[in-house]
Amino acid sequence: MGMAEGSGGRPLRVLVAGGGIAGQALAFWLARGGHRVTVVERFPALRAAGAQVDLRGQGIEAVERMGLLDAVRGRLVDEAGVALVDARGRARATIMANTSGKGRQTLTSEYEIMRGDLVRILHDATRKDAEYVFGKSVDGFAQDEHRVVAHFSDGTRGEYDLLVGADGQGSRIRRAILPDGFDPYWRVGIHMAYWFVPRIASDSTIRDTYMVPGGRQIMRRSHNPAETQVYFVLREESEDASAIHRAPVEHQQEFWASRFHDAGWQTERFVEGMRSSPFFYSQEIVQVRTDTWSRGHVVLAGDAAHCASPYSGMGISGGLVGAHVLAGEINRHPADLPTALANYESMLRPFVDTIQSQVKPRLLRLAMPMTRRAIGAFQATTALACRLHLPDLAARLSKEDRGGTWQLPENPAPLSTV
Repeated sequence: MGMAEGSGGRPLRVLVAGGGIAGQALAFWLARGGHRVTVVERFPALRAAGAQVDLRGQGIEAVERMGLLDAVRGRLVDEAGVALVDARGRARATIMANTSGKGRQTLTSEYEIMRGDLVRILHDATRKDAEYVFGKSVDGFAQDEHRVVAHFSDGTRGEYDLLVGADGQGSRIRRAILPDGFDPYWRVGIHMAYWFVPRIASDSTIRDTYMVPGGRQIMRRSHNPAETQVYFVLREESEDASAIHRAPVEHQQEFWASRFHDAGWQTERFVEGMRSSPFFYSQEIVQVRTDTWSRGHVVLAGDAAHCASPYSGMGISGGLVGAHVLAGEINRHPADLPTALANYESMLRPFVDTIQSQVKPRLLRLAMPMTRRAIGAFQATTALACRLHLPDLAARLSKEDRGGTWQLPENPAPLSTV
């Protein structure tokens, strides 16, 4: 794979911290641009756990541009729609997926996939072209105008032309390049935990959403014949809730079990399944908002730069799109990184602003009522809207999906290796 002809540059040595969606998508395009890419992932193996994610709008196109859409289609989760259920599990209202091929996706995307499957697809497409190192992380770095030296958790160091922080919403690289005391988090006052439980006969392909007084919500969705995903969602603005996500997992599980002990429906089954779940994840719903994504030879990508939160429906798509833009600029200006990184910011920022602005805390709170009466009213309104086919019509008639009219720039590199 030759360097872009006429760039006159040598291949860049790029270190990507984080082997998630954005990190691997970046490795895909940079390797095709002829660069030497190393991905370090602090997890001892490919981090292929996680819940169900979706692709929408420009994210679908980004995967198609990589030539991976068929691979993704082969691993899709069958989710027919979303139902609001009562304590007996009866559906009060159901919003089906928009499979018309027109307009925008509804609450369920046509491209629903387990995060782990998408991570594996990206890994298979990059592992021959990029070097992967597991069980190691970047603990710190030092840079001058020519290069960046990364200090690794195993005591070694390495010299690179560029360090990419693709290390997620809690990014350590981001903390190192932002001013001391800067808080990058825009909070919405909502917390979420999710895990897997064994699937039972009544678990259908419709996602069930159960609303509980006190701004609580339980979701159940089943992604394969054996497993069901459980989500507990809590509207709470307290120090306790914000701090719990850094506590040991046993404490997290006690917190969630105690907040939901009186919730009814299938709560007992779900709490019981926590202890034996293959993984358990607890997080505060935040967006990452900073006015700069790079400093010198260090740049942020994906959630580390612009986490849009699960409620945007565009977190994964945003990571894929951001990697596409960043790699394209680096491949076009390998000998002039300041220009590449400035272009990345100015080109991607309008898209990120669009997807982040989709999250409206007041609307989210409306959908997580505090009282039984408000829940009844919400369900009745939604049921009426569904009987009138309003969500379906709105989705089909919509001119654009959540990423707006922003267009993906040209491919970062040719896919053929001629």
